[in-house]
Amino acid sequence: MTIKIKRLSEEAVFPIRAHKGDAGIDLTCTRITQELNEVNQLILVYHTDIAVEIPEGYVGLLFQRSSVAKKSLTMTNAVGVIDSGYRGEIMGKFRSTTDVVPAIYKPGERFAQLVIVPIADVQLEEATELSDTDRGEGGFGSSSEDTSATNGNTPTPVSEESAAEDSTESSEQG
Repeated sequence: MTIKIKRLSEEAVFPIRAHKGDAGIDLTCTRITQELNEVNQLILVYHTDIAVEIPEGYVGLLFQRSSVAKKSLTMTNAVGVIDSGYRGEIMGKFRSTTDVVPAIYKPGERFAQLVIVPIADVQLEEATELSDTDRGEGGFGSSSEDTSATNGNTPTPVSEESAAEDSTESSEQG
C-alpha cells in the first residue's frame, strides 16, 4: 500500500519508520503554536506541515511516542483519528501535566507516530436486547471488584519486583 504525503511547507520533514517492521511512522514537529481550551488551559499545537492521503477502508491513528514518558505532556485526545477523507495538516495537541515549566518536544524533534490500520465495514442495527456475556455490564474496574467475574480464575497479583521488570522491558521496546 502506498500512502501519499504532501509537504505543506519547506520546513516539513518527510515521515519515517525508525526501524524496519515498526508499526508507527514518526512525525516531526516543524513549529508549535498555542491555544486555550474551554477551561483556559494552555494547549500546545504541534505542527508537521504535512498532509496525507489515507486510502479508503483505512484510518490513520496518531499516537504519542513512548518518549512522552520523559516529557510533562499528554495528547489531549489520547489518540488522534485521521479519516481517509481528511486532507488537512496533521497536527497533535498536547496539554501540560505539570504546574511548573514543562519538559516539551521542540521543533525538529519527533513527537508522535502515525499508524495506518484497516477499518471494519460495519452495519449498525438498533436492538432492544443484547446477547448475554460473562462480563455483562461490568465496566471501569469491574474485573478487580469480584473474582467470580473471572470464571473462578483468581487474578495474579503483581509484585513490585515484577512490575519493575515489566516497566524496564516496555521502555526498551518503545
